[in-house]
Amino acid sequence: MSEQEHAVETHWLAQAGLRPTRQRVTLARLLVGDGQDRHVTAESLFEAAKGQGDAVSLATVYNTLRAFCDAGLLQEVTVDGSKSYFDTNTHDHPHFFWEDEDRLTDAPSEQLVIAQLPDAPDGAEIASVDVVIRLRRKG
Repeated sequence: MSEQEHAVETHWLAQAGLRPTRQRVTLARLLVGDGQDRHVTAESLFEAAKGQGDAVSLATVYNTLRAFCDAGLLQEVTVDGSKSYFDTNTHDHPHFFWEDEDRLTDAPSEQLVIAQLPDAPDGAEIASVDVVIRLRRKG
């Protein structure tokens, strides 16, 4: 890994106040090292790390993803109430969930129009609105 690539991951971690441990830098490289946004599951990130010969346990991947979410570096998108995807794009935007492929992709936010939300119950406020549009291939 070049000095410049390493700098990208350590800066990403530092901006959120996270120490750049070996495991965090390894996972950050897989998430943002190339500058592209991506959607991963803990399992797919674990497999990617293992495929590159990085020694990181699945439990460490889960704990690190949770720390990245808590620090505001990732957005967690839950599908089917049990499967979580982690998105490096933390800006509010809708998603397509491709049911046939168990894959999450960004949907064009400029085409989404939400005219009105229901009032929150007394004593509550709306924290966020997640839009996941489920797709399946025709035919």
